[in-house]
Amino acid sequence: MENVDPVGVHTGDSIVVAPCQTLTDKEAQMLRTSALKIIRALKIEGGCNVQFALDPLSFNYYIIEVNPRVSRSSALASKASGFPIARVTAKVAVGMTLDEIMLSNGPACSEPALDYIVTKVARFPFDKFSEASNELGTQMKATGEVMSIGRTIEESLLKAVRSLETGVCHIYHKKFDDMATADILHYITRSTDDRIYAIAELLRRGVDRSLIYDRTKIDMFFLKKMDNIVNFEREVKAHKGDRAVLLEAKRIGFGDKFIGQLWGMTESEVFELRQELGIKPVYKTIDTCAGEYSGYVPYFYSTYEEENESIVSNRKKIVVLGSGPIRIGQGVEFDYTTVHSIWTIREAGYEAIIINNNPETVSTDFTISDKLYFEPLTVENVMNIIRMEKPDGVIVTLGGQTAINLAKPLAKMGVKVVGTGIEAIDNAEDRKLFEAIMRKVGIPQPKAKAVTDIEEGVAAATEIGYPVLVRPSFVLGGRAMQIVGNEQALRHYLHNAVEVTEDSPVLVDKYIMGKEAEVDAICDAEGNVFIPGIMEHVEHTGVHSGDSISVYPSFSLSAKVKEQMIDYTIRLGRAIGIVGLYNIQFIVDSEDKVYVIEVNPRSSRTVPFLSKSTNVPMAKIATRVMLGESLPSQGITSVYGEEPKRHFVKTPAFSLAKIKGVDSYLSPEMKSTGEAIGYDKSLTRALYKSLQASGMTVVNYGTVFLTIADKDKEAALPLIRRFYNLGFNLEATSGTAAFLREHGLRTRLLRKISEGSDDIVKSLSKGHVSYVINTIDVNQHNTRLDGYEIRNAAVENNVSIITALETVSALLDVLEEITLGVSTIDAEYKK
Repeated sequence: MENVDPVGVHTGDSIVVAPCQTLTDKEAQMLRTSALKIIRALKIEGGCNVQFALDPLSFNYYIIEVNPRVSRSSALASKASGFPIARVTAKVAVGMTLDEIMLSNGPACSEPALDYIVTKVARFPFDKFSEASNELGTQMKATGEVMSIGRTIEESLLKAVRSLETGVCHIYHKKFDDMATADILHYITRSTDDRIYAIAELLRRGVDRSLIYDRTKIDMFFLKKMDNIVNFEREVKAHKGDRAVLLEAKRIGFGDKFIGQLWGMTESEVFELRQELGIKPVYKTIDTCAGEYSGYVPYFYSTYEEENESIVSNRKKIVVLGSGPIRIGQGVEFDYTTVHSIWTIREAGYEAIIINNNPETVSTDFTISDKLYFEPLTVENVMNIIRMEKPDGVIVTLGGQTAINLAKPLAKMGVKVVGTGIEAIDNAEDRKLFEAIMRKVGIPQPKAKAVTDIEEGVAAATEIGYPVLVRPSFVLGGRAMQIVGNEQALRHYLHNAVEVTEDSPVLVDKYIMGKEAEVDAICDAEGNVFIPGIMEHVEHTGVHSGDSISVYPSFSLSAKVKEQMIDYTIRLGRAIGIVGLYNIQFIVDSEDKVYVIEVNPRSSRTVPFLSKSTNVPMAKIATRVMLGESLPSQGITSVYGEEPKRHFVKTPAFSLAKIKGVDSYLSPEMKSTGEAIGYDKSLTRALYKSLQASGMTVVNYGTVFLTIADKDKEAALPLIRRFYNLGFNLEATSGTAAFLREHGLRTRLLRKISEGSDDIVKSLSKGHVSYVINTIDVNQHNTRLDGYEIRNAAVENNVSIITALETVSALLDVLEEITLGVSTIDAEYKK
């Protein structure tokens, strides 16, 4: 495999192609021989990853690193070649030799031979972390990746770009339209996540490739391939409707959507034009050996050639849409539900077909399904497969928001959506329809209004009452969500954070302070509902559910509150028209009144956690429901599952140290990149295991640094006193230190960064601070100055930072049991 980006960009962030394109046979043989020598010298048996740096101006090469194990690249290499590296490694570990291990197309000692081009492009979180630097370097910043397969570099690259789900459909980004050529030339000197689009724009403007090479050091071979794409854009634009040009555009890898933009047509119009002209893709197999051995591997990619290698059967079949690249808000949890669904479909006697483009997932292992199509999750690519396979239905509710977003355009083109249908999805996601259902079934929700301009937003917030939660419509992972406490902050948000128009309304909700809880449930076509369990968040409202510590069974909800949640879940499942999985998030205020925040008409990120905690195979049950079975026919007659004696805790994991510039303060905008689970008979011990597993350093000694908002000082005092009584030293900024001293707590004062002092940074860098506790006031517009710098210094020095008092309380419960053998939270739970 070969990195397109030069040395200096982490391989996980780089565009990677396979097989190598710019190496001579002599260079390739040198690297192959060197890798084998290293493996033999180190006596490695099984998977191994060797990274080289090659001097482009000579035959000199250097070893960067050797990983004596399977690596991130192993998943990519396995999916790119069809050679199951991990499976072969496991068999080698138990004593087998490569010639004894038989694969689909011959023995494992046969080196894979590729007659196609694979491209891997990383997926970055900068759409969510707009304040973070998008410059790439030796520290990996990507949260996921996509892989694409084509017959040429051009085709493979363009398919990868369409798979990223970043709002682009080609190597074109409107960001560079109005940028001066000199400015773009300066921009490409840095390795950024969007440099490929800047380079393409320079090529459109006729900038010499040599100048681009001089600024980027990207091999001229790849720049020439990008130039080929850009040059053919002009050809396409000049020949609207021409069949020969359209066919060549498809062979190069142009998507219907971009062709439509060049021709002034919609994507669906271009799609139908292709059908009329008989321009359809064929599907080639990934056979690991370029046809050297016979065999049929049901692993396919599309291209525009003549021979179709995908054999279409007469069996009843179901297509499941995967979730695409891993990113914040949509992680590997959806791969879990996808795989369990595929297994269930096969058990039911159907041919199970998966469409996905993420090499890191289990669903893209061709042994999981009857057929795997490694394709972009776009309307065009999915419809191409559906027109050929003619399935009995498509499941869209297990691949997160990616698959849900395809539901409506697919249905318009005559595709049968299995399970929760288009109307039900609209009922849950369209604000007006959802509010109408809530009124009809008599379920309370926070006061809210959709606004389409700034003044309307200010008027709505005044009517509803501050603080308010503001967010764009149809968000994923809390993107651009914010709590604002006054008109100045609201105007700033509406002017800078989002685009508010008639087509892009912003939702203004009353912010209710209280406990937050959620359920994952299953509703069948007859209206039967099953709720395996209710999860309670440790943090109160205001922290995104994905960033909250989640506990099952709930630890402080009353029986009355849980009964209310169960009732609301049943009513909403039936009223919305859910057939399959759905997720509901609740707020419980100080008077135990239950409000519904939102309903997600699909699998959620907590389904794997709840499935493992309750031992209920939710994805399997839901899939059987979507295939037409009722819950009672599966032996499920109760509405609510039996709560276990054990406690299960899900704690988020963050990668903030890797992405410089991201504010670590927890808010409605999701920031976590993963999660860990802990369980035990004791809730405190389960919490301890989960915190440790998530990467937090949990110690019962050291110093606590505190900077607490005025509104939180009284609530924080008893918590801080508990730290003090455990023997922790206290350090604080001036206002917090004065407050603590007034209440008899010895506290060392550290001057603020805005006062020109580096006391805080020095203290954090010395290594004696165990925890930083920082809260802010949403009613103060500018809360980032000192707080942001403190949080950033804590992240850079690997100091655990906590920004919610509920998390502090939970941590103290753990520390007190470690130190004193006292478990406050367990005692409260037993009451």
